[in-house]
Amino acid sequence: MSRFLGYFDWKRTDGLWFAVLLAAAFALPHFIENDYYINVLVLVFLYAGMASAWNIIGGMAGQFSLGHTAFVGIGAYTSTLLFNYVGVSPWLGMIAGGLLSMLMAALIAYPVFRMRGVFFAMATLAFGETVRILLMASRKYVDMPYGLSINYDPGFIRMVFEDRSSYAMLTGAFLIIVTIFAFGLSRSYIGSYLRAIRDSEEAAVASGIPMRKYKMIAFLISAFFTSIGGTLLAQYILYIEPSSVFSTAISIDLPLMALLGGIGTIAGPVIGAVIALPLRDILLETFGQSAPGLHLVIYGIALIVIVIVLPHGLLGGVKSIRERFVSRSHARSEREEPK
Repeated sequence: MSRFLGYFDWKRTDGLWFAVLLAAAFALPHFIENDYYINVLVLVFLYAGMASAWNIIGGMAGQFSLGHTAFVGIGAYTSTLLFNYVGVSPWLGMIAGGLLSMLMAALIAYPVFRMRGVFFAMATLAFGETVRILLMASRKYVDMPYGLSINYDPGFIRMVFEDRSSYAMLTGAFLIIVTIFAFGLSRSYIGSYLRAIRDSEEAAVASGIPMRKYKMIAFLISAFFTSIGGTLLAQYILYIEPSSVFSTAISIDLPLMALLGGIGTIAGPVIGAVIALPLRDILLETFGQSAPGLHLVIYGIALIVIVIVLPHGLLGGVKSIRERFVSRSHARSEREEPK
């Protein structure tokens, strides 16, 4: 961890961004008393962390995965099964789930990394759906109910808490850890190699970069942290089933949040989660009962408009505006200079 912290430019924006995250994770939960808003905060932290984990492979390395729901489900089911049937603490179960997700990622890496673009995306989407189908089919041979409940017995070892603010701090800590790791990775030579692969795989190979090796590293790291998020999700809702934790919606939400904020950037997935989740909840609360399904239509249209207007995300839009302002300022100053 100290090695990654060494990549931060603490005197400038890196330190400011980290301070904002710390304040949001550990201060906001103490000031928000409304259960609805604290629930939104928990989900924003959790999905921002998982979107940041996806961004390691999808943004830094340019491999647009649509199968990360498999890692969410593996993490949720591994920790829950170990807790319910063996009595293993979720703190250990989430590490086991993360390692199992890394193993699964390593197994599918060879065939899927032979594909590019939309073919890679569809292959990973099929992987996520295949894991869900295999889990459903296994119930014929294993005595396991469709849904698994986690007993509400508050305790730190059981990762079950009485108040939502504790979950907010837990998911906030998860987001901070993923963000620190992503910062360090992006500033290291591995991050440079991943960006080179993203920009041009042919040029990266010609430069002597072992492309599959570093794509594998990014994929394994992304799978591990996404799986940790799956465990936190299970411990928060205390109930899991294949349709919820192996949902295609999760595989779409994570890259969508990164795209909204600015794919390939550190802050982008966080900003995307801050926009997407509250927007969806507001629309659901407004139209959910009067016109079921309308909130999804409006939500989809709103996101499409944002992506069209800001194809590089909000951070890309801000950068473009800033560059235009600077160029106009320079042009104006050159015209005003005495000849």
